[in-house]
This record gives sequence, structure tokens and C-alpha cells, in this order.
Amino acid sequence: MAKKPVLTPAEAAAMIPEGATIMCGGFLGCGQARAIVKELARLGTGNLTLIANDMGRAVGPMGEEFFGIAELIHNRQVKRIISTHVGMTPEVGEQGTEGTLQVNLLPQGTLAECIRADGAGLGGVLTPVGVDTLIEESPLCMGKHTINGREYLLMKPVHADFALLGAYKCDEYGNCWYKGTMRNFNPVMATAADVVIAECEYLVPVGEIEPENVYTYGMCVDYIVEGERK
Repeated sequence: MAKKPVLTPAEAAAMIPEGATIMCGGFLGCGQARAIVKELARLGTGNLTLIANDMGRAVGPMGEEFFGIAELIHNRQVKRIISTHVGMTPEVGEQGTEGTLQVNLLPQGTLAECIRADGAGLGGVLTPVGVDTLIEESPLCMGKHTINGREYLLMKPVHADFALLGAYKCDEYGNCWYKGTMRNFNPVMATAADVVIAECEYLVPVGEIEPENVYTYGMCVDYIVEGERK
């Protein structure tokens, strides 16, 4: 396996074109590629579709405004989101109500499974979660099926042009270790995008990450960014 190209956050953000679909790892900013996101906000790249557990936080842990991808929402750089929880980013509701942002909400486990299904090459996910709710009207729902007397929704796989991962350590081959809850959606997102960029706090030599601690394999990663140390 060859060493992965190492980019600056600005170089990584410049690779993402107008109108791209982006998966962003993270749980309220933990495990998110925040340096790349900041550069996307600076560039003003627009008409984005964001796939993430949440849309960041309108107020960060240190009192800063628009923590993580919430800044992209605030800047109106996003045309559509696929997410599970947006309560920490009130502008999602405001823009959705005024019709400038398409909001597709899914149960958290359903979104994770839909992403995993794409990475595994599956045609969809059957889940009982959301039966007889508004989830049936989602553009990601392909209908209701009865199996052994129980009703299920068939949900589409979810794919992106880019996946932005937020890791604690990456080695030079792109193997990633996530500290604590940084792991969240990152490992499944690494399998479900055309281009995967891993932003890490520490870029380390091969061998420093123990094999059993590699949660995203280098074969899934295209580029590395050494970002902020948080």
C-alpha cells in the first residue's frame, strides 16, 4: 500500500465543487473534520448536500457561534440535508420552513444502516422503525413490505461524492484511530463515498497505531489532512 497524499485543509476544501454531496462524520462536532469545514465556509462553496448525524451547533462549547457544519447552514451554502437531529441548529428549521433548505430526517440507526448498506453494496435496508410515520413519505423510502407478518420500510442506500472524516490519529497509509466517541459515523462513511478525506489531529508513522485499533482502513482513505489539535 502506498502512502496517502497529505493536503492542507485549504487544499482539501478546494477539491469539493459546487453542488457536491458530502458526508461529514461527527456527533455535535466530536469526530468532525472541522478544519476542512472551516475552509469550505471561507470559500463559500454552495448548493451542497450534507449527510451527517446532526448539523453541528449554533453555539459551541467555548461560546463560539456556528460550531462545525452549522456554519455552512448559517452561510446558506447548503441546499439539502440528510440527518437525524437538528435541534442544536435552529436555522435548519427556519430555512426549511421558508423553503430554501430541503430537510430529510431519518432515525439515527436507519441513517447509519443506509450508509453501511451503500458501502457493502446492498440494494437497501429493511427496518421496522418508522412504519406508519412520516418516514414513509421520505424520498429515501422505497415502500412498505410485509415479511413473516411484520411490516418493514425499505430504505435506499445513501452515497456521497465526498466523505470527510474526523480522526484522532492517522498513519501515513491512511489507517485511522478515533479517540473515544470520535468514532461515531466515521467508519461507515469511509465506505460510502467516491473520495474519502481523513482529517486527523496527529499524523503518525506506520506502526504507531496498533492493528486492533484501526477502525478505518487505509484502503478506504484517499487523502489525509493534518488539522486542528482539539
